[in-house]
Amino acid sequence: MKSLFDTVSFECSKNVTKSYSTSFSSAVKMLAPSIRQDIYNIYGFVRFADEIVDSFHDYNKEELFGLFEKDLEAALQNKISLNPILNSFQHTVTKYKIPDTLINAFMKSMKMDLVKTNYSTFSEYNEYIYGSADVVGLMCLKVFVNGNDEKYQELEKSAMRLGSAFQKVNFLRDLKADFEDLSRTYFPNTDLSKLDENSKNEIIKEIESDFEAGYKGIVNLPIEAKFGVYTAYIYYKKLLSKLKKTPSEEIKNTRIRVSDYQKYGLFAKCYFTYKLKII
Repeated sequence: MKSLFDTVSFECSKNVTKSYSTSFSSAVKMLAPSIRQDIYNIYGFVRFADEIVDSFHDYNKEELFGLFEKDLEAALQNKISLNPILNSFQHTVTKYKIPDTLINAFMKSMKMDLVKTNYSTFSEYNEYIYGSADVVGLMCLKVFVNGNDEKYQELEKSAMRLGSAFQKVNFLRDLKADFEDLSRTYFPNTDLSKLDENSKNEIIKEIESDFEAGYKGIVNLPIEAKFGVYTAYIYYKKLLSKLKKTPSEEIKNTRIRVSDYQKYGLFAKCYFTYKLKII
């Protein structure tokens, strides 16, 4: 029975989210039950694509990604896939009419990670971030507005800026792993081997500007999505705050994180802020 297979597929996407990101899965739990599964389905898809280019070092990444891309195309065309992650994703794409342009831009950025290690111009940098982060925010926004095109257009730019902020925080937090393990440099005109306080502060100012623009969209989100997105926003703002206080030399040599204790405090604060209708 197809419905049983879909249920199994959805559970796979949910388990991928929980296994790979406890913080993001906690934020998803703050969304309305009616949209949680679709966000799991989107995350499962982007997570698997990202794993191919970032983690499978002992395998032919280009070949694996090519197979994944072909399976994706077939899933979207046939409205089914024996890959449960792609089966879940195509379900959400079809349900919310997520355009091919967003999916293609994401896949393009992932393919860039297979061959490109240095983003020397802001044009290259912005193109990569658009495909790797902004469009993921827009896919989620399609779910949040549930077919309301006017609302989507109203919130489109702020969703992109929020996606950019999240991605840039990840770049700064994962600087050591990206630079040493993958030989990647995302920030243009910045020698990460010699990252100093001035360079770090310039990057943080850029991220803070993205957060400011992203917050303006959060307050206007539908009620089903507002609490969950606000929770993710607060978590990433906390990460940025810790990065801002951390000397540049230490950022180059360690991965900054938010402790579980701090996460619980942040989530509690988000809950009361939301209940008091401060956002």
